[in-house]
Amino acid sequence: MRLPRSWLDRDLTVGDEVSLPPAVAHHVRQVLRMQPAQEIILFNGRDGRDYPATLLQVGKKAVVAHIISSTAVEPPAKLAIRLALGISRGERMDLALQKSVELGVQQITPLFTQRTQVKLSISRQKKRMQHWQGVITSACEQSGRRLIPELHPPQSLDQWLQKNNGNVLFMDPEAEASLADMDNPEASGLCFLVGPEGGFSAEERKAATHAGCTAVRLGPRILRTETAPIAAIAAAQTLWGDFR
Repeated sequence: MRLPRSWLDRDLTVGDEVSLPPAVAHHVRQVLRMQPAQEIILFNGRDGRDYPATLLQVGKKAVVAHIISSTAVEPPAKLAIRLALGISRGERMDLALQKSVELGVQQITPLFTQRTQVKLSISRQKKRMQHWQGVITSACEQSGRRLIPELHPPQSLDQWLQKNNGNVLFMDPEAEASLADMDNPEASGLCFLVGPEGGFSAEERKAATHAGCTAVRLGPRILRTETAPIAAIAAAQTLWGDFR
């Protein structure tokens, strides 16, 4: 049986006795119904290690675990993948983030585009960032990733294009080239640029090309905004990355 795995926002050291934060404690006590002496895995998403631990106390006031060992650092990915994604509504955005993390993306930037239907004030942006970070962290817990991908603050597509650092493939169903036509990105990695519901406007596609991005298509069908990054990352992992 696979051991439960939980993220803690703190340094972890072998031998420490750790009081689990309220949300994690509730999950251990009420959802998993765990008991003292059972094992759990902790990780902080920063140092790249897992920390197997034994539960010492499972009570209403506190859940305490004793860290008994640590694993090796998570090995570097064969292919560094970044994702710049047009912000979409609710569950669509959550699904795209969750599955992209499971598939190995290392950096994510949400983008405001001409066809973005989600309007976010500064306060709502902060709440959305917290929510998206939670989705990413949960995906790491589930998938066994020991390093949490970096989530950048939302920005406009124009801002992002001005400072993109090369090897960007933007998803365009009208493109002539396919992903299989691309050269192996090797150590430089790559970035997928994906539009929101409705895709990129003609003006945005021209701006992306002018900024040095390469248009690629993923087969003959038009994919949803939440499907496109999943398909693109999986294909890249198959061609050049972890799936080889």
